[in-house]
Amino acid sequence: VALVLWGTDNLKSEGGPIAQALALMGTKPRFDSYGRLAGAELIDLQTLGRQRIDVVITLSGIFRDLLPLQIKLLAEAAYLAASADEPLDMNPVRRHALAYQAQHRCDLETASLRVFGNADGAYGANVGSLVDNAQWDAGDELAETYSRRKGFAYGRSGKPMQQGELLKSVLADVSLAYQNLESVELGVTTIDTYFDTLGGVSKAIQRAKGGSADVAPVYIGDQTRDTHGGGTVRTLTEQVALETRTRMLNPKWYEGMLKHGYEGVRQIEVHVTNTLGWSATTGQVQPWVYQQLSETFMLDPEMRDRLARLNPTASVRVANRLLEAYERNYWQPDEATLNALRRAGEELEDRLEGVYEGAGT
Repeated sequence: VALVLWGTDNLKSEGGPIAQALALMGTKPRFDSYGRLAGAELIDLQTLGRQRIDVVITLSGIFRDLLPLQIKLLAEAAYLAASADEPLDMNPVRRHALAYQAQHRCDLETASLRVFGNADGAYGANVGSLVDNAQWDAGDELAETYSRRKGFAYGRSGKPMQQGELLKSVLADVSLAYQNLESVELGVTTIDTYFDTLGGVSKAIQRAKGGSADVAPVYIGDQTRDTHGGGTVRTLTEQVALETRTRMLNPKWYEGMLKHGYEGVRQIEVHVTNTLGWSATTGQVQPWVYQQLSETFMLDPEMRDRLARLNPTASVRVANRLLEAYERNYWQPDEATLNALRRAGEELEDRLEGVYEGAGT
């Protein structure tokens, strides 16, 4: 399992995602006689009642800065699992670590590293920046950018060391990627940080598996409504569809945005761009999303006029994003829709440049 951990989410949930990572590996925190966090300890297999799960953890820069003891905790948990004298079929952490150790002739400490993040002082995976600027040609470019930025492993000492080959190796064994959603105010299409990290690791997993078309599924754990820690787990496809319907296509939402004028239109454009980011990194956005976004914001002349009057620059970007989604084969509109979308984009470009001669100008 590839698990994305953010600092703020762990602070708000009192370490919920950290606990998930420990539980998957079959470990738990160890405390000293004063009740202070001292490290990790294994849960024996008989008590655990199942095999351990190999977990590759990617951290945000904020997590690295705020929670150094927790980084050491997670690193020790992985090392203890890899060191345990247990049947290999019950302990994939050890099985994978021993295989890497034999292949690369390194020590077990290195082979068991499972906590990855940025180098000191660096933040983000830069995948969001590439998508925002449309400055990428193939998915491998996104995967390479992610891996270079997040290829620093953190061991029991808490110090980062570049381990790009190890990251590629552990990602090749990943069956699914997962992240919790902790805020009712922010969704996976609200800010680019979600697809930058969770989407980025998904693309890196695909490349590590040899570019397989069978992409590892991505899951979102919605922890925003259940106060007892249960939450709801959705596929990324389901989560994007839910947010598209309840926000982007919901008149209450977009009319509320438009009341904010210039910034409201920019927020609409941000959602469209982030949706494109999920297509770029996971391919798990359904084509109807782009169709309905086009019909709602670009193919309705009245709505298009409102957007252009409030924020001509963001309006052009919305049209260009939808056309980019077509060009990158994320959806296939019929000829009439495509031509109408192109004409809408050209009209908005003309308005931005001050040469539009339509009604009301």
